[in-house]
Amino acid sequence: MIYEYILNNFSDGEPIFISEIPGSSKEVVRQELKRLTDNNKLKRACNGVYYLPYKTILGTEGTISINKYISKKYLKYNNEISGFITGYILINSKGFSTQNPAVIEICTNRATTKQRNIEFNGYRMIIYKPPVRITNNNVKELEFLSMMSVMDKYKEVKGKEYEMKLKKYIKDNEINFDIVKKYLPLYPKKVYKNIYEGGLINELA
Repeated sequence: MIYEYILNNFSDGEPIFISEIPGSSKEVVRQELKRLTDNNKLKRACNGVYYLPYKTILGTEGTISINKYISKKYLKYNNEISGFITGYILINSKGFSTQNPAVIEICTNRATTKQRNIEFNGYRMIIYKPPVRITNNNVKELEFLSMMSVMDKYKEVKGKEYEMKLKKYIKDNEINFDIVKKYLPLYPKKVYKNIYEGGLINELA
């Protein structure tokens, strides 16, 4: 039974993609998911995406988790890393800014165009196609280069504080500058300037 499979394999708020459900055919799966939705055993978030109905600790109706949705759709595919969060959220999470971003920016192999604006469940997202395929072996370096391409636009820290935070980020994430230098020509020239201002010119030598 498809419903039993869903109950055993998905948690509250977790997105359920049609491709994840076993069945004799995708059409059979779609029909069963529609029946479950009509019977209020499933909720439909958007075309092809569902989730189990549940109550929050406040007793209100729960909704799909945006973080789980992004992770499953854009950041990891077939147990391989396929993307990362970038832009304001990345810079904020690393302590270079305190502003709350209004848009979620994602760089992912799942992108089919260079840049696409979408909305999901009330959240605005910008999906970017990476200059090279993201893998487990280069994701940290591509994340770093992506961050440096907008650092001058979003950062609030300057001078020595900026250098200290940047060097700590590089150390904590074990950034390999041989890989950085390999992909640096694929990014805007200001990336080099932002790296230089972060006191990292020797790393690029």
